[in-house]
Amino acid sequence: MSLRTAQRASLVDQVIDQLKEQITSNSWQMHAKIPTETVLAEQLGVGRNTVREAVRALTHAGLLECRQGDGTYVRATSELSGAMLRRLRTAEQLEILEVRRALEVEAARLAATRRTEADIAGIEAALAERERAWERGEPDAFVETDLAFHMAVVRATHNQVLIDLYEDFSAALRASITAAGTSLNSTLNSTYIPHEAIARAIAVGDAAAAERAGHACMEHILIALTEEQELSL
Repeated sequence: MSLRTAQRASLVDQVIDQLKEQITSNSWQMHAKIPTETVLAEQLGVGRNTVREAVRALTHAGLLECRQGDGTYVRATSELSGAMLRRLRTAEQLEILEVRRALEVEAARLAATRRTEADIAGIEAALAERERAWERGEPDAFVETDLAFHMAVVRATHNQVLIDLYEDFSAALRASITAAGTSLNSTLNSTYIPHEAIARAIAVGDAAAAERAGHACMEHILIALTEEQELSL
């Protein structure tokens, strides 16, 4: 009995690993509906119960989301992202932005000392996309391009732990903004906050200026959110 239990657990683990690979490799895109249990069982050569256990485990880890009567969808690209998504759903908006400030300000400082010419070009391209989204008056696109700009800055740190952490955090942050609806979204879009100072400081390698510019940008958002919350009381 112990041997059969071990074999079954090993089989489920193998299926979990294969399904996880589909997610982390982007073979299954974020928010995409994955194949049914029957299809997966046929493709993997296992029983439906084994697939069901694997899907249940990945759902518990936050990578998948089962929607009753609809199917199963990709919810996060890593277990860390899934855990962050669950945590951010119950977090105060101020708490979320304070964490974002800590990550982005330090990233700006590090990027100024480590960036390459390719990094500078990527940051400038992301900044241009952000500006165009603002000029077009597209709130959702502006949130996406703003996060893309900061992701370009984070990549310029060449700190892989920070890059992975921010990728997961920004995915959860994006979902949190969507879930928050008009409140956080309007705060992020109500006032234009220039990011040229961040890009310029990184380009010339001025770490102190990059840190100050990053901090100033996030302070504008935090002040706006605090004022909005006070008015709602």
